[in-house]
Amino acid sequence: MKGVNYREIRGMPYVRREYIKGKPQIKIARFASGQAKGNYDYLVELTVTERIQIRHNSLEAARLAGNKTMAQAGDMSFFSRLRVYPHVILRENKMIATAGADRLQEGMRRAFGKATGLAARVERGRTIYEAHVTKENLELAKKAFKVASSKVGCPTITKITPIKKDTIQGK
Repeated sequence: MKGVNYREIRGMPYVRREYIKGKPQIKIARFASGQAKGNYDYLVELTVTERIQIRHNSLEAARLAGNKTMAQAGDMSFFSRLRVYPHVILRENKMIATAGADRLQEGMRRAFGKATGLAARVERGRTIYEAHVTKENLELAKKAFKVASSKVGCPTITKITPIKKDTIQGK
């Protein structure tokens, strides 16, 4: 099935992995990348504007697209982090509506379905992806977040907030 079929949040989340035989593996390679301890000026956040379910393929594609664009400034000139984890297991009851497919199709008998992927349930206003950047790389980060937002599949807002520096030296 396509990802559009899993966008809308319906029913209880299916998250108990211990009851599932064929558990799908998470496709997200890493959640944080870049230099964590750095002197950054801005925090750029990608925030969703709808209550939605986002598949792990989509989250990984957004992360890769954003990091690839920001890596033009150098790997150690930013810090990015994926802020959601795909806990919900998606199921599919396979049905084939072609001639000669009588052996696979059983209709609604045993219609629970097999696990096919993972998704993160995200509420409206939740930040899904963030990056810490310097003043010189702010425009590049805006471009990266525009590319990343096209991979998510729902309306998003890019928020830019300046990071306050500590004025007190030592304690």
